[in-house]
Amino acid sequence: MTGSNPGATPSRRSVLTAGGAALALVLGLSACAQEDALAKQARAGDNKNYVAGDGSVTEFAVADRKTPVAIKGTLFDGTAVTAADFQGKVTVLNFWFAGCAPCRVEAPSLEALHQEFKSQGVQFLGVNLRDEKATADAFDKTFNLTYPSFNDKDGAVLLAVSGLVPPGAVPTTLVLDKQGRVASRVLGEIQKGTLKSLIAAAVAE
Repeated sequence: MTGSNPGATPSRRSVLTAGGAALALVLGLSACAQEDALAKQARAGDNKNYVAGDGSVTEFAVADRKTPVAIKGTLFDGTAVTAADFQGKVTVLNFWFAGCAPCRVEAPSLEALHQEFKSQGVQFLGVNLRDEKATADAFDKTFNLTYPSFNDKDGAVLLAVSGLVPPGAVPTTLVLDKQGRVASRVLGEIQKGTLKSLIAAAVAE
């Protein structure tokens, strides 16, 4: 399950170089480094009712991007977020929930990139699809996450990006450009260097 965007023709770059300057089309899940039982099951995609993405990366050319995403939702801290909050800044949206093993694996990298890019105006937002606030807060505390997450149990944020984020593919990460359009997507666990390149490319536009 890849949930392609039928209206856009992705522009795909060459395989990621050692320096992380280019983008990879397909990357294997780095969860293979995590040999706990839950991570193994996550890679198999047969537990917890979610599909383990294959780590594939797609970058959408500026001319092929759709209209800005019409996201409207509420963060766990009660803050209301609308589409206007995505204008003028690059946004990273990470879809996750606490019982997802690859989400645990990538969490430290997401926080590190958040710290690296926040001075450039990049905002990170999690999109939690299943958990109660106490569970989500415990996850944030465990991994020292300082960026907020949507409480998306009603699926409103997920619906707003329908066709780009497969309903069962967790984690999925989107990079939105400064107009709020989807510039790139990672299906499955991120590779830190790859996501850094995707964010930097969006910032440079």
